[in-house]
Amino acid sequence: MKIQNAFRVGLVGTLGVGLGVLILTSVVALSTILTYIGAALFIALGIEPIVAFLERRKLPRWAALLIVLIVLLGFLALLIWMIVPIIVQQSTQLVNDVTKFVKNGTANEWYSGLKHQFPAIDFDQALQQAWEYVQKNAGGITGGILQAGIGFISGLFGVIIVLILTLYFVASLNNIKRATYQLVPASQRARFSDLAEQISDSVGKYVIGQVALALCNAILSAIFLTIIGAPFPLLLAVIAFMFSLIPLVGTITGSIIIVLLSLLLASPLTALVAAIWYVVYMQVEAYVLSPNIMNRAVSVPGAVVVIAALAGGSLLGILGALIAIPVAASMLLIIKQVVIPRQNEL
Repeated sequence: MKIQNAFRVGLVGTLGVGLGVLILTSVVALSTILTYIGAALFIALGIEPIVAFLERRKLPRWAALLIVLIVLLGFLALLIWMIVPIIVQQSTQLVNDVTKFVKNGTANEWYSGLKHQFPAIDFDQALQQAWEYVQKNAGGITGGILQAGIGFISGLFGVIIVLILTLYFVASLNNIKRATYQLVPASQRARFSDLAEQISDSVGKYVIGQVALALCNAILSAIFLTIIGAPFPLLLAVIAFMFSLIPLVGTITGSIIIVLLSLLLASPLTALVAAIWYVVYMQVEAYVLSPNIMNRAVSVPGAVVVIAALAGGSLLGILGALIAIPVAASMLLIIKQVVIPRQNEL
């Protein structure tokens, strides 16, 4: 092919490459904001079936939204009410124990006994080196603590942003859908809207199903941990709930944390009983609860579930693991209803 104007071709090509780099750079720079938007939209799609259910009961949409908002805020307040007093109590107990440990001379006795038990180790020199290291790296340590505090504040700020965006998306979800459908050519609009409604309905049912599984785990954990005398059963139940929201690995991760806390704060027998309970519960969840709840929400083969969750977790962390399965279900739906029929027509 003969190039008539090499300069113009090169200029257009350079501008195209520059525009592509600019778009990719912008996406990377806005990754946090895009994550907030994706999380809020995902939660909004999960809340929408509840709002639609209330609307079918002759409630106006604003009343349904208000009821859902009150329930969600009440649940959040309940979590804070359960967690904050325990954290304050444990922190106060730790400070008191450390103060008594130093004031009563127990620290000196413990240190002397340690030097007597291990005479080959020069503990005085080790302490001196540790103190010198702290003095040399005081700025870095302080900066790390400050960075952790900033990260906590940023996370809290992110939660508030996601909550506000979720409320906006839930309130205007129908308008957003209608505006999106208007961008599709009229000849394809009905087919596109039907497919989009199926996908959003699938995502909403998946979110509700995952929350239902997490609630089952939390309620049963609270009851059983109270019976066996585990420490802070409500807090441990909250941990079980939060981790159970993560597909595949969430339940087992939360179970391991709860068992370890029972071992540290209670006794080996309590931890053993808790471990046996969670092994039994995970079998019940895998073969009874999850098939009956999740099969009504999304129909995805087991291998695809594993691959999607691993890929989503690698790309976007916890958020990616949460949205991976409904995204995989949406892709399968598009393949079944769009790609395969089009291939059959060729």
